Amino acid sequence: MATPDLGLIHRFLPGAPGLPVLLLLHGTGGDEHDLLPLGEALLPGAPRLSPRGKVLENGMPRFFRRLAEGVFDLDDLRNRTHELADFLEAADKAYGLNGRKPVAVGFSNGANIAASLLLLRPGVLGGALLIRPMVPFVPESLPDLGGVLVQINAGQADPLVPPPQSEALAQLLGDAGASVRLHWVSGGHALTPEDLDAGKAWFGFSSLSPHAGRPPW
Repeated sequence: MATPDLGLIHRFLPGAPGLPVLLLLHGTGGDEHDLLPLGEALLPGAPRLSPRGKVLENGMPRFFRRLAEGVFDLDDLRNRTHELADFLEAADKAYGLNGRKPVAVGFSNGANIAASLLLLRPGVLGGALLIRPMVPFVPESLPDLGGVLVQINAGQADPLVPPPQSEALAQLLGDAGASVRLHWVSGGHALTPEDLDAGKAWFGFSSLSPHAGRPPW
C-alpha cells in the first residue's frame, strides 16, 4: 500500500486499536525510521506514526530552524508547529485513527517541537514523553492543558540542556494545567537504557495500569 502524501515524509505502522497512537519525533540528523524501535519497546503493539523533519541543517533533517545552538528561529518554529499539527489531522483521516489524540515521543529537536505543539495547538496531543527538551518559547498566554499527561526525561550531565531549562519547561507546562513528571537520568544528551525504563514505567502507570485513571487519548 502506497504511503499517502500528507505533506511530510513519514512511516505509519498500524497497531492495536485499544492503545494510543505514538507520534515519534526524531532528533537532529534523524529520520522517520529512527524512533520506530523505541516506540515498539515503550508500548508494544501501539500504532506508530513517524514523520521526518523538513528542515535541513548541513544536510541533517530537523523539525524547525535554529540560529545557533539553543537559539531557535521562533517564526519558523511556529510555522513548522502548525504544519505538523495539520499533518496529524490529515493522518487521522488517512489512517482511520478516529480522532485518537496521539502521544508524542520526542527526542531533542523532536521533543522541542512536541512541546511547541502542546503550547500552540493544545488540542492535538493527548500526552507527551519529552526526552532532553528545552523550553521552545514562552507564550503570551498559557493554553489549557488540563488532563494532558507529560513526562520529561532530563539528563543530569546534559551539556546541551542545563537543568534549569528542564525545570522551566516542567513549570511552564504545569502552569498550563498539564500533569507533568520530571525524571532525571544519569546520562548526558544521548538516549540511554534508563530513558527506556523510565518511559515504559510512565506508559504503564499512565495508560495501562488497572489502578490508573483512563488517560485522554
